[in-house]
Amino acid sequence: MSRLVFDFDEPSRGGRELLGGKGVGLAEMTLMGLPVPAGFTITTDACRAYMQAGDLPDGLGDEVGEHVRRLEEKTGKRFGDHDDPLLVSVRSGAAVSMPGMMDTILNLGLNDEAVEGLAAGTGNRRFALDSYRRLLQMFGEVVDGIGAHRFEDALSELKVRRGARVDTDLDADDLDQLVGTFKEIYPSFPQDPREQLMRAVRAVFDSWDTPRAQVYRRANDIPDDIGTAVNVVQMVFGNKGDHSGTGVGFTRNPSTGANELYGEFLANAQGEDVVAGIRTPQPVESMADVLPAAYEQLLETMRKLEEHYRDVQDVEFTVEDDKLYMLQTRAAKRTGAAALKAASDMVDEGLITREEAVTRIDPAQLDQLLHPMIDRSAAPEPVARGLNASPGAASGGIVFDADTAVERGASEPVILVRFETTPDDIHGMIAAQGILTVHGGMTSHAAVVARGMGKPCVAGCDGLELGGGIARLGGKELHEGDVITIDGGTGDVYVGEIQLVAPQLNEDFETILRWADELRRLKVRANADTPEDAARAREFGAEGIGLCRTEHMFFGEERLTVVQEMILADDEAGRRAALDRLLAFQQADFEGIFEAMAGLPVTIRLLDPPLHEFLPSEEQATSDKMRARIRALRETNPMLGLRGCRLGLVYPEIYEMQVRAIARAARAVGAGAVVEIMHPLVGFAEELRRLRELTERVWAEEAPDVPRAIGTMIELPRACVRADEIGGEADFFSFGTNDLTQTTLGLSRDDAEGKFLTRYLTDGVLERNPFEVLDQEGVGDLMRVAVERGRSIKPQLKIGICGEHGGEPRSVAFCHGLGLDYVSCSPYRVPLARLAAAQAALSESGAAQYVAAGG
Repeated sequence: MSRLVFDFDEPSRGGRELLGGKGVGLAEMTLMGLPVPAGFTITTDACRAYMQAGDLPDGLGDEVGEHVRRLEEKTGKRFGDHDDPLLVSVRSGAAVSMPGMMDTILNLGLNDEAVEGLAAGTGNRRFALDSYRRLLQMFGEVVDGIGAHRFEDALSELKVRRGARVDTDLDADDLDQLVGTFKEIYPSFPQDPREQLMRAVRAVFDSWDTPRAQVYRRANDIPDDIGTAVNVVQMVFGNKGDHSGTGVGFTRNPSTGANELYGEFLANAQGEDVVAGIRTPQPVESMADVLPAAYEQLLETMRKLEEHYRDVQDVEFTVEDDKLYMLQTRAAKRTGAAALKAASDMVDEGLITREEAVTRIDPAQLDQLLHPMIDRSAAPEPVARGLNASPGAASGGIVFDADTAVERGASEPVILVRFETTPDDIHGMIAAQGILTVHGGMTSHAAVVARGMGKPCVAGCDGLELGGGIARLGGKELHEGDVITIDGGTGDVYVGEIQLVAPQLNEDFETILRWADELRRLKVRANADTPEDAARAREFGAEGIGLCRTEHMFFGEERLTVVQEMILADDEAGRRAALDRLLAFQQADFEGIFEAMAGLPVTIRLLDPPLHEFLPSEEQATSDKMRARIRALRETNPMLGLRGCRLGLVYPEIYEMQVRAIARAARAVGAGAVVEIMHPLVGFAEELRRLRELTERVWAEEAPDVPRAIGTMIELPRACVRADEIGGEADFFSFGTNDLTQTTLGLSRDDAEGKFLTRYLTDGVLERNPFEVLDQEGVGDLMRVAVERGRSIKPQLKIGICGEHGGEPRSVAFCHGLGLDYVSCSPYRVPLARLAAAQAALSESGAAQYVAAGG
């Protein structure tokens, strides 16, 4: 096997895929001449070998030993020395940032003898004992799985006995007693530093496969097989006293994108105290008063890093005895609003190009900007206020733990309320609408992860007390299930459900999407069934309607009874009488949609679902005749039964009425109506030939001078492989990938997602849910066949996609590569699709040199 370990100051060709994000950042900062502690990185290759073999790779111990020797030479200290020991941190660092999901151990190398040497060498016994108690706790939790609560309870009990409000109120004698207690909790703590190091490396590798890390990877679509690197870094100490401290900083505000310093600082603390939310830190600007020289150096270092990376940076730093050390830099996790503003501003500042700005926005982030906000005019006074850690607003029932959030969140909105979140809460954070914590700051675990997920978060809420399954908020006692509302943009917390309003799209949003529109080739349409949906889609930049589902127009209270009359009619004359009454409703609907989309194409799908869906259950039937009809229409597998174009062939009067309504509406609206009529579920060319004949006949009767296109929805495998025959009868194809996925994979979406699909994803049978991300190898291959064969008959055949895959970025990129003309998705996903289409075009041209940070 090739080399598995690299020092920070030696070159390596592997980049972040080999060294991980943290390791490559430390190496690059070292080469830039920035103040970085010495250290080395154990590569992701070693982790993958460990995962495959279940043991550390041969020779890794010797290679690590050689790099420890080099580290001793650089620092002038010896690992395991009793008098002046070299201490290190052992930290994970995957190629893709996974904040808080994997494990870290600090102060490694201390033991019963070395702690006395550290105390004597520094003249600071309290600091040495504080460092040792932290090692005992971290090592016990991470390596040997001792419950964190056992250490925390012991610490809390000691603080109560001593009357200490925070950890720093404990003196050296107190900490000496705490170390003794911790050793009773963890009597098997290894005293050999080299054993500590290799066991810590194993533990970090193992943390790649913890449940919380798996959940995070699934939520963020990170591959399971890339592994993590391990960084072994010379310890620098922020807990040495008043001239030391630790913090986290962002080169721009990660919530708003404003070009301003943003971060937090804790004096006399180690880094885990900040990110774990155990203590509420101070704004980073407070450093200017207590550590002015280090603060000025931090500002200059952060400026250099942003100019070097040309992106917003998230840094971790420590100050030891007034000297600054940089411990990490990475592309910052940020909200959608912040990503847009930072990218737009950086173009104005000349740091990046428009193409880079468009490429570095994660399309899913745009969804955050479409989240509702508190209606201030209707809102009462908040009962409490915390830190506005992640914007957006949400209402839901209180839950106090992550498992309950998952359980209740499947059927109702919930707000996860915790003292502070930990990485083990990730599944509950995903299930919740928002997060509220008692402790923690703007860079705590809850804040960082919530921002990355686009979920509202209020952290450090002083007015919140928890205990005994009860939350006390602003003097009110609340229990599980009681509804609260949080505003992550202001930090306000309300009791009860507060009215929300639609967000206002800002100038940065419009700017980035305008640039995207200039770069993309794919058109973007919307799936819309009402004039209101059509108008909203147009506001979001839709270039037409790719799917108007006519069955949704039949469910109004006035209409449903008429539809049921039609279904229950004894003969064609009875059906036509009922359809004549429905015609006016349909025409009015189509006129409204054509007017809302004036000048843009509207693809109208004729009736698709089986007729039984318009009838009640047999138990709810109001007559014997209705019960008999329900039994007659019952099918073993309705999805594959009398629906779609088959309805139009068996009951042509239904489609005749719909075509007539479309034609009359188009004639009434005039030149603004651009009509495309789509026949669903065609599998045979003869089906479409007959239905085209019906459509043209009715159209000639109603609107002979109004242009129209007639096409089909491709949602059956046979339609794909016989697309040349079907294409001869069609003006356009539209892939209905929801049903095409079901018919290709033999999966019922409703049954699969409710029963076994989750297990498939958890067990790795499938990497992604094929109803969310297009199955490119299976369904996609059929689409490729259909495009090639359809256009072999008609080279200019218009082809699009109207399943919800049309708003999913990877699926949009696939459609671009297939040469489709457009994608269509729900109105709120139109902005995502516009951006994804531009990124696909840039990726194809090679113009984009920046991979989206997913900030």
